[in-house]
Amino acid sequence: MPARDATDNPRLRIVEAAVELLESGGPDAVSTRAVAAAAGMQPPAIYRHFGDKDGLLEAVAEHGYAQFLESKRAQLDPAPHDPVEELRRGWDMVVEFGVSRPELFAVMNRATGSGPAAAHRAGLEILRGRVRRLAAAGWLRVDEELAAQIIQATGLGAVATWHSTPAELRNPALLTVLRESMVAAVTRAEPAVPAAESGPAAAARALRAALPDGAAAVLSEAEQHLLHEWLTRLAEPLGQTRPAAPADREDARRP
Repeated sequence: MPARDATDNPRLRIVEAAVELLESGGPDAVSTRAVAAAAGMQPPAIYRHFGDKDGLLEAVAEHGYAQFLESKRAQLDPAPHDPVEELRRGWDMVVEFGVSRPELFAVMNRATGSGPAAAHRAGLEILRGRVRRLAAAGWLRVDEELAAQIIQATGLGAVATWHSTPAELRNPALLTVLRESMVAAVTRAEPAVPAAESGPAAAARALRAALPDGAAAVLSEAEQHLLHEWLTRLAEPLGQTRPAAPADREDARRP
């Protein structure tokens, strides 16, 4: 259990008290009265700082993401030599956090009406950066957005399955198998276009991933948008290419 922050910050004291109650007693232990008592305050302080219990839980989720990102950033390689291994390490970190701190992890990933917290969005940006590096190096076998969804879904599923399995039946090999299945689903065996895949799909994905870093210096905004649209269509698997837009068909009929 992380040590309570001694800073004289009433809002932080309440959040840390809520985290301690959550991790020791589960969601039912996080009542406004219990949290206020654990923080050495009166219940109205919670409503003053957070509005209601849902607001408090959102702050708990934000706090959990901030803790996770702090440890995650410390292990980030600014220039990874192997983006596939970087993907494995990142997935392992998320799953390890979820396995070791299940109650906090569940609150961090619960659906809210206000959308992802700022720390959650920062975590998603780290994930998208990993996926972009895979694409730029020619490793990615699916679209970037689909790859990010697969990575997230397998991580959340691994944690949920681990905790829903009786302790005596839990096998760490499950996590390894799920991770490697994820890697196989989103990456290629070699960073090249396979012979069976005719067309420049992988090259288009790689160039599309590199566009934000270099295109702005030589292309106008309209040119960047058009190039991105072309590359997106080229990157789609064979048989899934979208029909040409009406203007394109009209151009095609011209001699």
